[in-house]
This record gives sequence, structure tokens and C-alpha cells, in this order.
Amino acid sequence: MSEHYGSFCPCCGNAEHRAMSRRTFMSLVAGTAAGLVMPPAFADAQPVQSIPYDSIADPVRLPEDTYFGECSGVALNSQGHIFVLSRGNTTGPAYGAAAAQLLEFAPDGRFIREIGHNLYAWSFAHSVKVDRQDNIWVTDKGSDMVIKFTPEGRVAMVFGRKQEAADEETGPLKHPNPPLPAEPGRFRQVTDVAWDIAGNTYISDGYINSRVAKVDRDGN
Repeated sequence: MSEHYGSFCPCCGNAEHRAMSRRTFMSLVAGTAAGLVMPPAFADAQPVQSIPYDSIADPVRLPEDTYFGECSGVALNSQGHIFVLSRGNTTGPAYGAAAAQLLEFAPDGRFIREIGHNLYAWSFAHSVKVDRQDNIWVTDKGSDMVIKFTPEGRVAMVFGRKQEAADEETGPLKHPNPPLPAEPGRFRQVTDVAWDIAGNTYISDGYINSRVAKVDRDGN
């Protein structure tokens, strides 16, 4: 569920992804230079309308000595509050440092709070979503965990678990081809969540397991 732009993969920075994107781009350039005829369906299409917008230099106001890292996700609740999932909040070493911080702002950009400060699941932020009940869902690619917060910011559900630091085999996960079979109750570099009208949750477990896990409203 990640999106690749040009020759850079913003989610993983994977060199293979970058090379693939470059090859695709060069193929398009070569095809255009060769004078390929555009299919009629595209030639007759109406021009895409521009979407009007206002540019705001400082949409949110951070507290003193708090800074964004890479912002991997932004979501809104029913009250218009803004939730930003940032790869920040680390003073540790470059390798293996925790890089996940969930910040809430009012509709006018005023800082409200940090949710889940020092949470066990924080490792490498990936996405944040808000469901119809204003629960806040965060997927953490580094810890292989999905956290459901109540609107009040309390942990309501936890899915998956991270590797234990004391285990000898703990280390960066490999990307085998074909993908490894899924393990019950575990994820490997989980990426996102979505819901259906019945309240079931769908968790994309995509970087290694290449699957979607379905969870009912009770967490089963």
C-alpha cells in the first residue's frame, strides 16, 4: 500500500524500487521519443481540472524544542483535529533508534498533546488512521505492531508484537522471495489499516508477509 514517486520510494528507500522506477520512467521517455500513438481513450479525455487550495506556511504550531521528523501519516477525526505520525522523538544512535511520535493538533493548528509517549510499540512510524468512532489506529513498521487508541488517547487494542531485544536472533528483517508464510498473531513490517461497514479491520502486512489480515470488531 505504499506509493512510489519518480525514482524515490518514500516508505522504504529501497534501491531496487528506485531502480525499477528509473527503468519505467526511461521506458516512457523512450516510447514518447519513438512517436508512439496515444490510445483514443486518452486522446479524447477531458483536461484534468485544477483543484483550488490555499497555501499555509505554518499549518500547525509545535511546542518549543519539539520537531517533526519524516511525517509518514496525517489523519483527521470528526472534530477536525489533526493527527500527525512523525518519525521523530529520538536522541539515540542512528541505527536502531526509535522513530515514532503521534502528535495531536486542534483545527486551528494549536498543539494539544502527544499520544502514547514512550509507548512500547513505537519503533518506526508508518501510518495513522481514524475510524468512524474517532478511535486512532497506528501501524508501526519497525515494531510489527498495530495500536488502537481510544479518542481519549488510551490504548484499547494491540495487534502483533515486536522482536525482543534480548533474543539472539533479533535484527533487521530480510525480504525473502517468495514471501515467508504468515505466522498467527504476528506481523512482519505492517503497513496500514482499513475498515468495512461491519466494523471489521483489515491490516496490510505487506513488506515481507504480503497478505491482508482481517480482524473483527472484538479483535479476533
